[in-house]
Amino acid sequence: MLELCDVYKTFHPGTVNEKKALCGLNLRLGPGEFVTVIGGNGAGKSTLLNAVAGVWPVDAGRVRIGGRDVTGLPEYRRAAFIGRVFQDPMLGTAPDMQIGENLALAARRGQKRGLRRGLTRAERGEYRDRLAALGLGLEDRMTVRAGLLSGGQRQALTLLMAALRKPELLLLDEHTAALDPRTAAVVLALTDRLIAENGLTALMITHNLRDAIAHGTRLIMMQEGRIILDLAGEEKRRLTADDLLRRFSAAAGEPFDSDRALLADD
Repeated sequence: MLELCDVYKTFHPGTVNEKKALCGLNLRLGPGEFVTVIGGNGAGKSTLLNAVAGVWPVDAGRVRIGGRDVTGLPEYRRAAFIGRVFQDPMLGTAPDMQIGENLALAARRGQKRGLRRGLTRAERGEYRDRLAALGLGLEDRMTVRAGLLSGGQRQALTLLMAALRKPELLLLDEHTAALDPRTAAVVLALTDRLIAENGLTALMITHNLRDAIAHGTRLIMMQEGRIILDLAGEEKRRLTADDLLRRFSAAAGEPFDSDRALLADD
């Protein structure tokens, strides 16, 4: 479902600020795989997601989604088959539009726009049912502006919007990092459920070792623009944070340096 072949990306090449963010990266995701991505600051995690989403062109290599070569496609063209949830809950919704209107926008993504009615009765019923399944009481607040929701509610709404049309690939960019631990746990549980119910292929970046281990079917760890660990199946299920840190040290030749990740597992 996703394939990156020998992908390179360098920022500010030839200057004192040159940063090699991706260095010959190779990665394949099969249909229905839920991959968590861990790594220290500057490891290339967000650069990986941006390369997939088409935020900017890669310097070399190929990116394929669903078997099609999208290397030359701009971000807006890839949005037709990619769902994305950002770290900032404010980025995933239109704050001045109602909850129902936000869902309608997500449902019609990639379709031609006309002068049709904004929200039909059938759509209202469908969105109410989908919101009720979140368990947050949002089904009774469909006319409330999204900007009035809490961060956790907005992130849950964004997740629902991203999964509404069953994208070929779901990208989750530290989507619980800005939430308190209790709300983050609720959003992660919702993430697991939406991915499983819709059979989605997903790539989730996190700084939290415990979350990387507890969620998903496969875990990769990055350093200096490369994948240095790739764990799946029983090997991942039996993994602990201490095991992961030892494996990283053995593969990288140095200790893991992310204080956020280490503190998250106390």
